[in-house]
Amino acid sequence: MADRNQTDGRVRRGGRGIGGWRLLLSVGRWVLLLTLAAGLAGVLHAIHLDGTLRAKFEGKRWALPARVFARPLELYVGRPLSVEALTSELERLRYRRVKTPNYLGSYSRRGDRFLVHTRPFRFWDGPEPERILDIRIKDGQVAWLKDTAGGVDPALVRLDAVLIASIYPTHNEDRVLIRGTDLPPLMVAALLAVEDRDFYRHWGVNPRAIARAMWRNLRAGGVVEGGSTLTQQLVKNFYLTDERTLTRKLNEAVMAVLLDLHYGKDEILEAYVNEIFLGQDGQRAIHGFGLASHFYFNRSLDELGIAETALLVALIKGPSFYHPRRYPERTLARRNLVIDMLREQKVISAEKAAAAKRAPLGVSDKGGRPAGAYPAYLQLVRHQLQRDYREQDLRSEGLRIFTTLDLLVQAVAEAAVRERVPKLERGRGFKAGTLESAAVVTSAAQGEVLALVGGRDPGYAGFNRALDAVRPIGSLIKPVVYLTALSEPERYSLVSLLSDRPVSLRTRDGKRWEPRNYDRKTHGRVPLYQALAKSYNLATVNLGLELGLDKVVAALDTLGVRRPVDPVPALLLGSVSLTPLEVSQIYQTLAAGGFYAPLRAIREVLDAAGQPLSRYPLAVEPVADAAAVYLTTWAMQQVVRQGTARALRKRLPAGLTVAGKTGTTNGQRDSWFAGFSGDKVLVVWVGRDDNGPTKLTGASGALRIWGDIMTSIENRPLPEFRPEGVTEVRVDPVTGLLADVRCRRGVSVPFSVRGVPTVKSGCGLASAAVVPRTADRRPPPAPVPRPAPRVEKNEEKTKTEGAFDEYMHGD
Repeated sequence: MADRNQTDGRVRRGGRGIGGWRLLLSVGRWVLLLTLAAGLAGVLHAIHLDGTLRAKFEGKRWALPARVFARPLELYVGRPLSVEALTSELERLRYRRVKTPNYLGSYSRRGDRFLVHTRPFRFWDGPEPERILDIRIKDGQVAWLKDTAGGVDPALVRLDAVLIASIYPTHNEDRVLIRGTDLPPLMVAALLAVEDRDFYRHWGVNPRAIARAMWRNLRAGGVVEGGSTLTQQLVKNFYLTDERTLTRKLNEAVMAVLLDLHYGKDEILEAYVNEIFLGQDGQRAIHGFGLASHFYFNRSLDELGIAETALLVALIKGPSFYHPRRYPERTLARRNLVIDMLREQKVISAEKAAAAKRAPLGVSDKGGRPAGAYPAYLQLVRHQLQRDYREQDLRSEGLRIFTTLDLLVQAVAEAAVRERVPKLERGRGFKAGTLESAAVVTSAAQGEVLALVGGRDPGYAGFNRALDAVRPIGSLIKPVVYLTALSEPERYSLVSLLSDRPVSLRTRDGKRWEPRNYDRKTHGRVPLYQALAKSYNLATVNLGLELGLDKVVAALDTLGVRRPVDPVPALLLGSVSLTPLEVSQIYQTLAAGGFYAPLRAIREVLDAAGQPLSRYPLAVEPVADAAAVYLTTWAMQQVVRQGTARALRKRLPAGLTVAGKTGTTNGQRDSWFAGFSGDKVLVVWVGRDDNGPTKLTGASGALRIWGDIMTSIENRPLPEFRPEGVTEVRVDPVTGLLADVRCRRGVSVPFSVRGVPTVKSGCGLASAAVVPRTADRRPPPAPVPRPAPRVEKNEEKTKTEGAFDEYMHGD
């Protein structure tokens, strides 16, 4: 019985043992399955992470802003340039004045001699190398230009172009890309010494560094050192978020290993220096050392010394906490700690470390951001870019846009508007801020917009009057009318006698239009050139009606006006409304001798790799008879010599000849002057945004600003040569006939060879009955009967009715 019980007990105990093993086997089986599943999930997750990592790293890594550059300053012997202008350009380029210019972007000056250590720069037509230039300015021009390092003296040198704006990505992220081969050795050494000493030895994750960091943190009782490698930091910034979770940390480690597996160390380092976050500028994030160097020091990365390099590396630990402009003391301490680390690891000597620690932070007052110092001009650039590029491309493709903006001319134009407009206000008794102005400067031959001012405050990015103020142009239309006449040399010449008599016309709505001269007088028969010089309204209207309004409208279109123009008689006195830029197109075509070149603000566009992407070549088309344009220009010279702009004559430098035209609209609401020298075209407008009276004529307002600008910039006189088909003849200006040797009042006047008079004047002895009105010696047509104008006593102008009343006056 006892044996049976013992046996039963063994059986029962054995049964429980078998059941336990089965349970363990079952649990083990599930654990194995779960382990395999977790491993498979881990592998799949790693594959997913690998795909994500490679797709972004091998694709377009960053959305890069478009960079907009001004025209570079060109230097050559004989180039007009003052000491002040060269100094200003170097300051705009943020060159540093030092005793010895032994690094990029530095210069020294002794009197009128400069030593300039230029930066290398890639233009659309090739690279400009680094140079050390010896420049001497004498009598307002470059008298000496030597390359002290190159051995061969250059005929022409371009300084690096000034960055004037950036068109940022939608999320306002900005960076200046630095290729790995362009990284300064000191920057690389400092970065590795402080952030990842074993960068070239580990596999993306450094267990030794992690262990070392944990030990130091335990001893310090807090976090004093991190164990992340540069590769892990890149992964966190490039792919992940800043959340502090175990999952994120594990993903970071896996992706760091994968990144190191697929790509070389130098490629990873290049991505890191371009991605690392180093500060915030308002809504703009500062990424990468290239941009940070400009933001904090206004210098490129290869121009930094030990102290500046150490500061940028110091910021990695906490750009907000160590913001040098907000917290200079704590930033200085952190920078000096980095310098000590560089000394300890023998990156720099003890002497250099001591000198670097004594240096101030050296941070500029403002961030090196091209915040749009030229908003009016940049608006024109944007308009022209949008014809050829999508907004997305401008914000992400890293385009390099070279404009035609001449900063020397722009500075003069801005100063003239800023300083002259308040004087005009005070002279007319207006309160400050009443008057506004706009100015456009273009090159005569190429049609390049050299400068553009959109208002009295050039830095204001609001209403751009140069592009958007559509205003009546007044007498600026008259050269177009006279060009139309002179294009028919068999009928008209510069001495053709025009009728400056009253005009009374019935308009479409049945009302009467009766223009008058600005001086309220009539002048009988006047030579054509004098009618333009004196800006006689009645002579112009009679001439325009005789020509036909459709011809004048066609001439406007030929000269570049693309806005619809209503062919009404008031057109002849400037009822057409245009912007200053549109007026500039008209006068640029005249200045170019009748060759139309669409005004352009862009010269070239390069892609992010520096390859030409789009060319904006000079497109020139002959649109007007060269002889007629020459004769019109001659008449416009008389505007300055003896006409409404004669006050300008005393201001012009000796030898500088110009042509121009004043313009004043009814009630003196708009004051205009447009004109050109041999190589510059300038249009100036003065008025009020509320369309109120300015109390200014073209001569008393816009002409003064025009003179301020044109007498302060580089200029050439009008060319003296005559085009083919033009000759010069001595005539009697009273009769328009040939003047013999006895005629003392005879003057030399250019003529089209098809319209030279053959009848001699006799110097006033000829009978008026046989004196032809025009130079073609044909009898004048029968006069058109017109009712006499109605003039009311004490009125400032002839009483008229209808919408055309505003366009009665010239100037």
